[in-house]
Amino acid sequence: MAWEAIFTLVLLVSVLGALVVTRVSADLILMGSLIILVITGVLTPASALSGFANPGVITIATLYVVAAGLKETGAVQWIARQLLGHPKTASGAQARLIGPTGVLSAFMNNTAVVAMFIPAVQDWAQRLNLPASKLLLPLSYAAILGGTCTLIGTSTNLVVDGLLQSRLDIHLGLFELAWVGVPLLLVGGLFLVLFAARLLPDRGGLNEELEAVREYGVEVEVVSPGPLVGRTVAEAGLRSLNYGYLTEIDRKGRLITAVEPDRMLQPGDKLYFVGAPECASELRRIQGLKPANGGVHKLDLANHQRCLVEVVLGPEFSALGQTVRDSRFRSRFNAAILSVSREGKRVPGKLGDIRFKMGDTLLLEASQEFAEQYRFRRDFLLVSALNDSTPPDFSKAPLALGILLAMVVVSASGLLSILEAAFLAAGAMIASRCITASRARRSVDLPVLVVIASSFALGTAMSETGAAQWVAGSLLNFGTLTPWLALALIYVLTAAFTEVITNNAAAVLMFPIALAVSEQLGVNFIPFAVAVMFAASASFITPLGYQTNLMVYGPGRYQFTDYMRIGVPLSLLVGTTAVLLIPQVWGF
Repeated sequence: MAWEAIFTLVLLVSVLGALVVTRVSADLILMGSLIILVITGVLTPASALSGFANPGVITIATLYVVAAGLKETGAVQWIARQLLGHPKTASGAQARLIGPTGVLSAFMNNTAVVAMFIPAVQDWAQRLNLPASKLLLPLSYAAILGGTCTLIGTSTNLVVDGLLQSRLDIHLGLFELAWVGVPLLLVGGLFLVLFAARLLPDRGGLNEELEAVREYGVEVEVVSPGPLVGRTVAEAGLRSLNYGYLTEIDRKGRLITAVEPDRMLQPGDKLYFVGAPECASELRRIQGLKPANGGVHKLDLANHQRCLVEVVLGPEFSALGQTVRDSRFRSRFNAAILSVSREGKRVPGKLGDIRFKMGDTLLLEASQEFAEQYRFRRDFLLVSALNDSTPPDFSKAPLALGILLAMVVVSASGLLSILEAAFLAAGAMIASRCITASRARRSVDLPVLVVIASSFALGTAMSETGAAQWVAGSLLNFGTLTPWLALALIYVLTAAFTEVITNNAAAVLMFPIALAVSEQLGVNFIPFAVAVMFAASASFITPLGYQTNLMVYGPGRYQFTDYMRIGVPLSLLVGTTAVLLIPQVWGF
C-alpha cells in the first residue's frame, strides 16, 4: 500500500477521533483535513475543492432558502394547527403527529420542520394534558424517517446523489427512494405508536426559570376577526408558553385576574403576560394576536419587517429622568417600547408613566436594521436583536406552499433537475417577498455546507489513493461475503459512524468503501449507495448523531438512556427492513 493511502487512513482515523472526543466544531476539523491533503500533495487543489461545486451541496444550500420562506410565512405552523386535532391518548397524539411530520420532512429540510414543530407540540401537549416528553422524540424520529422518502427530504440523500452524479454520472429521481422510504416511515411510525408511550419517560416540559433572566411585561390584543376569538385560553396555547405566563385580561376596562384555562377569549381582549424577553417572540408567532401598545401601530414598517431588540440605556441617553410618554422615543428612533426592565425585574405601572433611568433595559419593536444602525450610538450601552423574533407573514403562507408544490411537481415530472427546480423555487420565494434577500442569505447554514463539501476531500482521497479498496478488501477477507451480507455490513458500519459523527460526513466517508466493495464483488453499486443513504440518516440511538435528536433533548428533558431505550429496537427494525427491501428495488 502506497504512503498516500496509509497517510489518508491515519488522517481519517484522526478526524473521526477528533469529531468524537473533542469540542472543536466539525467544519474546522474537516476543513483542516482538506488543507492537510492539499499541502502534503495527496490531492490536487482542484480535487480537494471539488466538493464545493458538487450539485448536491449547491442543492442543499438552495433548499435552505426555500425552507426559510416556508418558516417566515408560518406555513408549517398553519399546517400543524389544521392536522394535529384533539386526540384522547398519547398513542393517538403520536399517530396524529407522525403523519404530518413525515410528509413535511419529505419535501423540506427536516431540521427546519422540527424547529417549527417544537413550540407547536409543546402547546399541543399542554392542551391535551400530556407530557411533552412523550411526543418530542417521536417528532424527531418521524422527521428522520420522512426525510428518507424523497431525494430532497434530507441533505444526506442529496450528498450521495451528488457523489453518484460526479463519480458515475447516475441521477436518482425525486421519488425513487420512496419504494423503501415510505415502508420505513410506515414501519417505524407503527412501532412508535405502539411502543413509544411505554418506552419514553413522563418528565413533562421544560419550565423556564424566569427569576434568572430579565423580566418584562408584554401586552397583546386579540384580533377581530381572527382565529382566537371564541377559543379558550388553553385552546389558544396561551397557558403553555416556554418563556412567560398570562397574568390578567383587560376586557373593555374590566380586569380579570387569575385567568382560568377555560376562559373564553373575546374580540379586543388585552392580555398581559410576564416573562423573559423571548416571551414576546413566542406571542408574535401566534396568529390572531397583535401588540396592544398603540405606538407599535404607528411604526412605518410592515409587520413582517419588524423584530424585537433589547437596548440598555447609557449615561448619555438624552431622555433620562423623562417619562416614556414625554421622551418621543418612537419618533426619535422609529421603534416602539413594549416593556421596561430594571435590575432584572419588570417595572410596574402604565408604560407611558415610567421614567427612564440609566441601566434600564428596554424591549423594543423595531426594524430589522435597528441593531446595526444604533449599535454604536452613545445613547445605548448595549443593543442586541432577539433571534427569530420577526412575526410570520401568514398572508403569504398559501403562496409559499404553492411554490414548494410547484418545485416538487416540475422536479418529479422530469421537466427540470432538482437543482434547477430548487433554484427557481428559491428565486420565487425572494421575488414574492415570502422572504427578504437578507434573510435568505442568513438562512444558509454555512458550517453545515463546509462540513459536507470538505468531507468530500477525504472521500476523494480514499478513492484516489487506494485506501478505500484496501478497507473493502479487508472487509471481504473476513469470510465469503454474499452481496446481501456485504450490503448489511455496509449499512451497519454507516449507521455506527452516523451515531458518533455527522450524518453527511458518515455518508461521504462510507461511499468510496461501498463502491470498492461492490466492485470487488462484481455487483451493481446502486443498492450499496442507497444503503449508505438510509443508514446515514438512521440515527436513533444517541442525541449526537442527528441534529433533530439534539434539538428535542432539552425541551423534552430527556436523558441519554432514553434514546437508547427506544432507539436501539427502532434502529434494528428500520435497518432490517431497509436491507431486505433495497435489493428488491435495485437488484444486485
